[in-house]
Amino acid sequence: MGRMPKPIETHVPSRAELVDHLVRTRISGQVATPRENNLSHYRKLANGDRHYWLGLELGDRWTDEQDVLAVMAERVGVVDDAAHRFGQDTIDPELTVSGLDRMAARLRKAALDRQSVLLATGHPGGLLDVHRATAAALRAAGCEIVVIPSGLVADEGSVWQFADVAVLERGATLWHTHSPEPMAAILDGLAASGRPQPDLVVADHGWAGCAAQRGLDAVGYADCNDPALFLGEAEGTLQVAVPLDDHVRDPRFYDPMVAYLLSAAGLL
Repeated sequence: MGRMPKPIETHVPSRAELVDHLVRTRISGQVATPRENNLSHYRKLANGDRHYWLGLELGDRWTDEQDVLAVMAERVGVVDDAAHRFGQDTIDPELTVSGLDRMAARLRKAALDRQSVLLATGHPGGLLDVHRATAAALRAAGCEIVVIPSGLVADEGSVWQFADVAVLERGATLWHTHSPEPMAAILDGLAASGRPQPDLVVADHGWAGCAAQRGLDAVGYADCNDPALFLGEAEGTLQVAVPLDDHVRDPRFYDPMVAYLLSAAGLL
């Protein structure tokens, strides 16, 4: 019998190494999302466009786009000068790593308490494998990875799980979506079948916002042009929002970030 291949060794970067990596790959630092796109989204959120609320109920608390910009400067590291209207914008890599540390603390609790965890993404092109690796580590630690009910539909598509991660599928394609409706379909489906709600949701976009708005423990990732989750974190609705570019050129660029996260959570 031939030798079994050795498992791939995962290098866990130090904080300084990770910061350098995030900047070099533009997960943080000088990101690809332009300033004008960021400000446009902040304005639309402030004007009440619910597409940009990502499943959260913001009421009339964020009707001034300058207030939104102030939160984004504090929690994400975008340029805090309101006169900067065009060109380069930024995500502070130190804030990204601090967000990962906060997420790691919640994942550690989930593992210690053997909690049930639901993972989902509206950005499968960038973050699917980030969530898959997190699910695998949580399962290995004894957590239940929630299996979603079958036959769920939302937004003219189907809600499925691939590699333990819930996604929206249309026409044999995994869909990029900010909508909260797929997560609502899952949570309603669990309730209708008499199954408990998850102890923790790890997600992004409207999947995270919907879960948090329903009172579930939720942590997630968000880009600098998706302010709602950071407002939700500021208000205490969402437990953690990690700032990053959620679709960089190569999804493998996220691997060192995941190794750091899982190591900090005690899951490697």
